[in-house]
Amino acid sequence: MRFEKKNSARNLRIFALALASMLVGSALTYWGISQGVKGRASLVYAESPLAAAPAQAKAAIAGAESVQEAFRYVADAVTPSVVELDVVEKVQQSPQPELPDDFPWKFFFNQPDGRSQKPRSYTQQGLGSGIIVRQSGKTVYVLTNAHVAGQAVEISVTTNDQKKYKGTLVGKDEKRDIALVKFSAEGDKGFSVASLGDSSSVRVGDWAIAIGNPYGFVSSVTAGIVSAVHRSGGPEGNINDFIQTDASINPGNSGGALVNIRGEVVGINTWIASQSGGNIGLGFAIPIDNVKKAIDDFISKGKVEYGWLGIGLDAPDEATAKELSADAKGAVMASSVVKSSPAQKGGILPGDLIRSVNGQAVSGVEQVQRLVAELPVGKQVELEVLRQGRSLSLRVGIEVRDEKQSADGKAYSPGLVLRSLKFDQIDQDALPKGVRGVFVAGVAEKSPAAVLGVKEQDIITAVNEKAVSSVGEFYSALNDPKSSKVSFTIYREGQSLSTAAYSK
Repeated sequence: MRFEKKNSARNLRIFALALASMLVGSALTYWGISQGVKGRASLVYAESPLAAAPAQAKAAIAGAESVQEAFRYVADAVTPSVVELDVVEKVQQSPQPELPDDFPWKFFFNQPDGRSQKPRSYTQQGLGSGIIVRQSGKTVYVLTNAHVAGQAVEISVTTNDQKKYKGTLVGKDEKRDIALVKFSAEGDKGFSVASLGDSSSVRVGDWAIAIGNPYGFVSSVTAGIVSAVHRSGGPEGNINDFIQTDASINPGNSGGALVNIRGEVVGINTWIASQSGGNIGLGFAIPIDNVKKAIDDFISKGKVEYGWLGIGLDAPDEATAKELSADAKGAVMASSVVKSSPAQKGGILPGDLIRSVNGQAVSGVEQVQRLVAELPVGKQVELEVLRQGRSLSLRVGIEVRDEKQSADGKAYSPGLVLRSLKFDQIDQDALPKGVRGVFVAGVAEKSPAAVLGVKEQDIITAVNEKAVSSVGEFYSALNDPKSSKVSFTIYREGQSLSTAAYSK
């Protein structure tokens, strides 16, 4: 028992020691934790600045996030419809001129026998962008620039998902700098076709988003605003009125999309104004309304079909317009009329000032060219013209433009571009004293006036021996229904000369 009592006492002491140890351990643990918490009290976990922002700032940020979401939507929606075009084109090198027999070092000019060499051709690669605008079955159509397509012998189309297809040129048009390329998508699912917007609704200050492949950086998206609309200029002979934007456009962007904030294509990025060749905030896009009809023409005819009136257009200066009883602002004059053309059949006379086309006011030569070009062949157009200060309404039938006929100077009557002698670019001190008439600023090659010997800088003093002292009087005499022939009296280098006559 004692043994048992002794064991019980020892067990009790062990239990007491264990309990004390547990209590001390718990206390130390609590103390350590509390000290650790105190030690970490200086750590600060950052909260979003928006949480502490005033209500006005929160509202502004929410608005900015809405715009950001809009940009994301546009990028996601439009990028799949913009492709990369890799073009291989054949370029003809001009031949070297023939060298004379006694010319030294002919061998180094690759002309050991002195004869000129045949033109050499070589290939060069180009890069641009395009927009998927239509899919018909397995055929996908891509709109781009004519200068991107070039003289293509090979076209490779790379879609946004990096798939490559062999492209074929459907047609191109230099006047609008547009081209249509197609490729076959056999075995692939439907492609993302761009939504074409209304470029006539574009206003200065609108958001402008450019999507393309600048310098080969695929599917680049840049944003800015519309800086201006109805800009003229650009490549020579181009009849577009461009949308100007400060959205970054660089080489390789040509043919890509200019998009509004709704994700609609409103323009085709085409050229930049830059001395360095890179973006300086002056980019230009062809308004999409200018090319919608052309897409159908390319697919159905392989070329763009233009409407034609058959008139030579001129923008008179202030002094010349005044002599025609008109305001020079926006004035467009029919300086010549093609024989047997729709214009002549419809009653347009040389010297008429075109004021509106189908009710749309005229603002310049390029605009009249565009409006007429877009008119459906076989339809009639209503023209408001100003003739000798009198307003007339004429209805003229539109015919298909024949490039050969349009370029034939022989058909233009009289084939002259005239200016008032008070034109501010004429040196008034150099004009002969006492001479009155009209100044010849241009003569169409092979035209009736050219055949009669009229030259630039001549002064026409009489028409059919009737003295003229203003541009208005010139056209009045020219269009006199009583005369079937036309002759001129001209003043040149101190002499008065009379020409032969041509039949109207």
